[in-house]
Amino acid sequence: MSQSAHPGRLAVAAVRELSAYVPGKPASELERELGIAVHDIAKLASNENPYGPSPACLLAMQAALEQIWLYPDGSSHELKQALSRHLGVDAACVTIGNGSNDLLMLLAEAFLNSAHSAVYSQFGFAIYALVTQATGARAIEVPALGAGSAMPFGHDLGAMSAAVDEDTRLIFIANPNNPTGTWAERGALERLLEQAPPSTLVILDEAYLEYSLECGLTDGLSWLPKYPNLVLLRTFSKAHGLAGARVGYALSHPEVAEALNRLRPAFNVNSLAQAGAVAAIADPAHMRRAVALTMQELRRLEGALHSLGIWCAPSAANFLLVHVGPQAPQVYERLLRCGLIVRPLAGYRLPEHLRVSIGLPEQNERLLRELPAAMR
Repeated sequence: MSQSAHPGRLAVAAVRELSAYVPGKPASELERELGIAVHDIAKLASNENPYGPSPACLLAMQAALEQIWLYPDGSSHELKQALSRHLGVDAACVTIGNGSNDLLMLLAEAFLNSAHSAVYSQFGFAIYALVTQATGARAIEVPALGAGSAMPFGHDLGAMSAAVDEDTRLIFIANPNNPTGTWAERGALERLLEQAPPSTLVILDEAYLEYSLECGLTDGLSWLPKYPNLVLLRTFSKAHGLAGARVGYALSHPEVAEALNRLRPAFNVNSLAQAGAVAAIADPAHMRRAVALTMQELRRLEGALHSLGIWCAPSAANFLLVHVGPQAPQVYERLLRCGLIVRPLAGYRLPEHLRVSIGLPEQNERLLRELPAAMR
């Protein structure tokens, strides 16, 4: 058969070998498959904020519809200025992305090629491996902490620092980490920053920052002036309830931001998302209430699972890594038939675990009722 009959072979080798990221199952898909009405489905698979965005966000997005026929501001000027004022950083340090995933791709495209390597943890966010592979760079996956450690399956920052090679351009660290919920102590993070060579960017992914702050953790913002090779990633998808709008941001040295902005598509964040994010910044009280309620529910669910003899990892995010044993695929399917969508983790090489997002109290109660039966 001629080459023209297989146009997919024209893709570069690194892309041909990729396995696409598989997101959590949408409620509409479960409705099509099993006939369960969407309003009877609890989606606890994608770490979304069940309390939704601020009413002020929705009003701002509705107002933005009046000019939807115009292209969005390609520089996201108003949003960058709002973040600059809110965080006390120069607007030149801010890059706006179509969710923080967009920024992970931009970082890989800007700083990696086949002559480089990137370091990430064994159970780190799946996108780190995907964006590294897509550039043809060498992946250095560092074994996570053991199941019996104080932070089971968490990042081993000492080992990650030791794994950095001369050609390493990026280190990916999620704090807290998805899908484990685990976190790194501030002192260990700063030691890694001190040890990282100037030629290596340290990407500190703080997608679940607001939840971790509720747990007493601190963020990396104060380190930006001291470490020019530090990049912070944040998102409006989680605590701010704007997952469907797709807007995130990076904070970095202005030269890193300039490189990302040269590569960034001009209209990567739409007008509605920009308007919603600006309004979210102006209404922190709504976000804080949602975060407080979520973390209160997380501790309640964590305690209830432990009382049932079900292990879950420590978490500073809005989800739990739950051990259900070798029958995890069957447990997942049984929960689906009860209208409960959780996240199977075989793709993360955690085949005996499920990731459970913290939902509304009544959704969490459903899970507690159905999970023991699904495990039998």
